[in-house]
Amino acid sequence: MTTGAILNQLRKEKGVGQKEVALYLDVTIGTISNYEKNVHFPDLPTLKKLADYFGVTTDYLLGRTAYRGDLKVFNRRISDEYTVTDIVNTVLTFDSNTVNHLMEYAKFLQSRHSRLPS
Repeated sequence: MTTGAILNQLRKEKGVGQKEVALYLDVTIGTISNYEKNVHFPDLPTLKKLADYFGVTTDYLLGRTAYRGDLKVFNRRISDEYTVTDIVNTVLTFDSNTVNHLMEYAKFLQSRHSRLPS
């Protein structure tokens, strides 16, 4: 998908018109239309503002990844000792068999946790 198509989709998902996005960026509606039609492309500062506005990464806007979420989640602490990044980096060192075992164990823990009284 092109950057323009991604911007158009995000704008529609958010339920805003080109006017609202233009006001946020302090540009014309025509500029937003040109971005969405891939006539022009946002410069880097504008790309960052668009990512913040829609709550996605710049890589998502550029079509480089399907991951839409805020990368700040990777710095989130999930325990006193570990962040999400620590877990991801550890899992990436495993072979597929170990990952499958890990996921089976995680599912077991989830089911056990959901049965505990509140």
